[in-house]
Amino acid sequence: MAEITLVEAINQALAYEMQADPDVVVLGEDIAKNGGVFRATVGLLDKFGPERVRDTPLAESMIAGLAIGMAIEGLKPVAEFQFMGFSYPALDQIINHASRIRNRTRGKMSCPVVFRTPYGSGIRAPEHHSESTETLFAHIPGLRVVMPSSPARAYGLLLAAIRDPDPVIFLEPSRLYRWAKQEVPDNGKALPLDVCFTLRVGDDVTLVTWGSLVKETLAVAEKLAKEGISAEVIDLATIKPMDMETILSSVEKTGRCVIVHEAARTCGVGAEISAQLAERGLMFLKAPVQRVTGYDTIVPYARLEKFYLPNENHIIEAVQRVMEFA
Repeated sequence: MAEITLVEAINQALAYEMQADPDVVVLGEDIAKNGGVFRATVGLLDKFGPERVRDTPLAESMIAGLAIGMAIEGLKPVAEFQFMGFSYPALDQIINHASRIRNRTRGKMSCPVVFRTPYGSGIRAPEHHSESTETLFAHIPGLRVVMPSSPARAYGLLLAAIRDPDPVIFLEPSRLYRWAKQEVPDNGKALPLDVCFTLRVGDDVTLVTWGSLVKETLAVAEKLAKEGISAEVIDLATIKPMDMETILSSVEKTGRCVIVHEAARTCGVGAEISAQLAERGLMFLKAPVQRVTGYDTIVPYARLEKFYLPNENHIIEAVQRVMEFA
């Protein structure tokens, strides 16, 4: 079995589900003839034709509205925004309609739509191309927010998102699109939504992360092991709803927690995890929870980008702080 990248796993999942379910359609800017800005949809037009693979104008609000209309009429659209920063014009449609259809109709209708978009910095892109604002979507009732971090999880979670009867925001870390390859069986097996994935078992400290920074967090865990520190690494994967039970269980074992995310610090998802640990797991903690995050600034242009992104040294320093407590 050939190994594939994360972006190839996205393509593989889309092709599998489109073959298995004729109601699945994809739409977005340059996703048909050009195969998408990152080539996530390359080849789908030739396989499934222009009725199911549709290029759209540069109009995100229209893309979202069109996808919502398709969904409530029985199709299963997968709509792509080229970059997360381009999704903001679509917030009106997503917040006021996609997230509310089930509640508005008292369960008589649902909105099985997936909004895909690359997110995050680290690819030396201009403004609006490096956003990491998952908290915006996570705050909205009725939306599920999913963020894969490996080819296998991208494949399995995207299948699950397409099959979900309610709207899913599917955020793909652009920095990891071609970072690593992995064998991913094209067997149509979905991974569960709403659960964390424990990527590494440990006893001394729990490292919670998601998306692009899984890469650095796993690398830190390897380095810590050489120093005699056993780190458990948890990939949150589904940002909303959040699987706090897995995190609490891990922290009960380790007594220490470091949360790592790319998004800005204030009101980030890490703050929610910290709050729930304080409310539900205070007696487990041997040390204050630490957060390693981006800054409360606009993501800088390419030359300064590396100073914005959390790095391995930042994570190691946070671990050292929690390990100072007995």
